[in-house]
Amino acid sequence: MATDCEAWLNANPVEAQDLSDSFLSGEEDNGGKLISNKNINNEINGNWLSSSSNNIHEARLKAKAKRRLRKNSSRDSGRGDSLSDNGDVVRGTTVTPTSPKSKLLDRKSRLGKGRGLPKKGGAGGKGVWGRSGEVYEPEEVDEKDPNYDEAQENCVYETMVPPLDERDFEKTVTPIVQEYFEHGDTNEVADLLAELNLGPMQSEVPSLAVSLALEAKASHRELTSRLLADLCGPVLSHSDMEKSFDKLLRELSDLVLDTPGAPQLVGQFIARAVSDQILSKSYIEGYKGRVDCEYSRAALDRAAVLLKMSMGGLRIENQWGAGGGQRPVMQLIKEMNLLLKEYILSGDSKEAERCLRDLEVPHFHHEFVYEAIVMVLESKGEKTFKMVLQLLKSLSMSSIITVDQMRRGYERVYMDIAEINIDVPRAYFILEQFVDKSFSMGIIDVKLRDLCPCRGRKRFVSEGDGGVVKLESY
Repeated sequence: MATDCEAWLNANPVEAQDLSDSFLSGEEDNGGKLISNKNINNEINGNWLSSSSNNIHEARLKAKAKRRLRKNSSRDSGRGDSLSDNGDVVRGTTVTPTSPKSKLLDRKSRLGKGRGLPKKGGAGGKGVWGRSGEVYEPEEVDEKDPNYDEAQENCVYETMVPPLDERDFEKTVTPIVQEYFEHGDTNEVADLLAELNLGPMQSEVPSLAVSLALEAKASHRELTSRLLADLCGPVLSHSDMEKSFDKLLRELSDLVLDTPGAPQLVGQFIARAVSDQILSKSYIEGYKGRVDCEYSRAALDRAAVLLKMSMGGLRIENQWGAGGGQRPVMQLIKEMNLLLKEYILSGDSKEAERCLRDLEVPHFHHEFVYEAIVMVLESKGEKTFKMVLQLLKSLSMSSIITVDQMRRGYERVYMDIAEINIDVPRAYFILEQFVDKSFSMGIIDVKLRDLCPCRGRKRFVSEGDGGVVKLESY
């Protein structure tokens, strides 16, 4: 190694100025100028070196610095590394990336190359539809494509709905009918059925609706009859209706197990269908002499009787009656008064509960409480007083009349007691007794009892007041 260094020094003589500049004392005077020491011999590791050995040592430092620089040139490129005159590596100030956090996901190149524009003009990347404002033209079919098929050029693609089978039919249509019982909109049912591919199961819709209505209320049966009348034509045909009622007559032996009155109800459905011109008038006559099932015969007889009665003036359209919320208020009030009068005569609280439940007006039960208390105030004996208390107690215990409806009924009597007292002079006294007894039986709470109004007393004062009547409440 020493021989190589001597050869290099002979080829590149080192000037004294260079050697003097490579070793600095490291001290500065007050003016900030470096003081060079050219006349002192260099000392390395405590040994005094001659000028020749000093030159060798300087060459070694330069060679080592060059090797280090070449080794790290690719890794440290752009960081400002340089080689000083004395062979030491002088590193420049490292440039800290100044890109903000929001630019971490930027698609610009981070290598410092390019013009700083996004890739592909902002139209590249996964899930990108293209640059904004770009209009795509219809793609032309390449006839030289090996997958090209001439028959596909004029194809029209449509969404196909598979037909429902028997297993999926009931799961799909049953919720539609049950929701119809809540909203009563036949157009919505028709739209939902039109979206389905019923296929051969189209004739099963009326039979399914009727079988669900047999286990429901009278108002739901009326809705079912209206639904069949509205579906016949736009969605279902007359032949579908006949097939559906034929199936109902065949399955009556099974329907009786869940609904004992199924034959009479199915007969009423048949009579209503004939009246609505869903079924032909000869539908019932077509079964004469060829019916073996007693339940089917009872249903057909019931339908025939209703149709004969309709000729005498009976309106089959009202055979199911209107639903609770669809009845006029005055009609509901009359029916509640009749219910109370029948209860006073018979004393059957169970029958009164059933009749009140069949009215299907739980939101209007406060009217029943109001009419019952007014009947007590207008009565003369204690029989009505005790029977109405017992009825209200029974209805409250069975939760047929809720606490809110009971409270509203009593409050309505409190508000109208002044007008009732005009026709019934003892109304205040009877009401106080009735309210106290209701509280003791647990029908009302103490707060509602304390709201009961008291009758004001009239008394004359002395003649010195001019005979003026004073009102005073006790």
